[in-house]
Amino acid sequence: MLNSLFLFVFILYFLAILVPSPGLLAMISVLCMIIVLCTFFKVSRFVQVLGSVFLAAGVLLLLNSGVSWPQYILSFGPMLDLLMMFTLVPILGIPITLGKYSFDIQAILHNKIKSNRHLYMLTSGISYFFSIFMNLATLPMTYYSIKPALEGFPVQHSERFMSRAITRGFAMPLVWAPVTPIVGIVIGVTGVSWVSILPYVIPLSIFGLALDWYLGSRISKKRLQISLAADEVASTTIEKEPSNPRRIFQILLAIIIFIVIVSVAESRLPYSFLTLVSLLVIPFSFAWALFLKKGREFGVAFQKHFQSFSNKMKDQFFLFLSAGFFISAIKTSHSNEVVNVWIIDLIGAIGANFFLMMLPLIPLAFAFLGFHPAVTLALMAETLNPDITHISAHILTVAMLSGASAAFLIGPYNATIGLMSNIVKQSSYKVSNWNMPFTLVYISCTIIYLLSLQWLT
Repeated sequence: MLNSLFLFVFILYFLAILVPSPGLLAMISVLCMIIVLCTFFKVSRFVQVLGSVFLAAGVLLLLNSGVSWPQYILSFGPMLDLLMMFTLVPILGIPITLGKYSFDIQAILHNKIKSNRHLYMLTSGISYFFSIFMNLATLPMTYYSIKPALEGFPVQHSERFMSRAITRGFAMPLVWAPVTPIVGIVIGVTGVSWVSILPYVIPLSIFGLALDWYLGSRISKKRLQISLAADEVASTTIEKEPSNPRRIFQILLAIIIFIVIVSVAESRLPYSFLTLVSLLVIPFSFAWALFLKKGREFGVAFQKHFQSFSNKMKDQFFLFLSAGFFISAIKTSHSNEVVNVWIIDLIGAIGANFFLMMLPLIPLAFAFLGFHPAVTLALMAETLNPDITHISAHILTVAMLSGASAAFLIGPYNATIGLMSNIVKQSSYKVSNWNMPFTLVYISCTIIYLLSLQWLT
């Protein structure tokens, strides 16, 4: 039932984007309210409590504002665009899986890598590479591609080694990758174009990767030869599935093509960044599968994705739609105007520079309370207007995105840490702690970078 309900609301949402209609928007709001009610008893207890707080706070705001009862229903619906992107982006992982690029990665490992240091850098780099396209699917894809080759290296605490390399590499492109939902949220908040922020965020992203390589590779610099046993395992693997390391460049080419398409679409079409990426994901993935001559297999995997996505996404649907209701209630009750006054007073008291230093820490702090960075930044949207903060929209964008990427690294309740903890069979708090030293250095360097940008503009 939930599958059909989720799909139906997405179809209506697409129609409302292409052909705006008050009737469609009202129907979408009703369906979103029904989804919240249907998922309430199906989600985890923590998500249930957090979503209930959003719902109760939203109802109180609407009660105090004295709006009519239909407005309560019509307040459901915000953040549906984000949920649509969360649902569709994993489809980009289908052609990567069908192309069996993991065997090419293993071939590179066995043929080229001779030390723990290089193994760490390659693992982090591959995770960075996949994250541009695959979002959360990056974590298992990278782990299970590289884990078989780890036997040939004297790595102590291999799960910690893998967790650090994969999660840090994964988090760094999240400040700019077009398929990252948080990028679409922040662009919507600040009103800048995606292309215009790339000169600001790509250097920060590359710096984060270089910092990870430096700190992570210090674990071991000793060179060694891969053991004979590992070679036998590798040869067995390669015999089962032919590999060609040069095929990895197909992913790089696909990334470049997708970025160009998104850039052109953003400049030519009147739709939001989140909507554009969501619209492009399916045809682009299908075209890639056809290039691999895997069109039929893509259809099977595509169907399987939509047959099971409701069970995986029910927590996100309940939480994000509840948060969207709260955001809508803030706007309807004009509570955002009060918060705007508070922000102005705060900046007047502590100064714009100090406020800028605090800004990346906000999504980081709220991540420990269970707030997804996308929810935190969406809640802050109305208070982070460049005209109010007197900070450049581009610098605000960098501050919010860097804080969000740091939150993905150490927030014990977010999907990134949760999925990685399941993969390595460790608690989410332990996985979070493994990333803590790097995150503190990264966020400190980011604050210095933000202040430099503020000083230069």
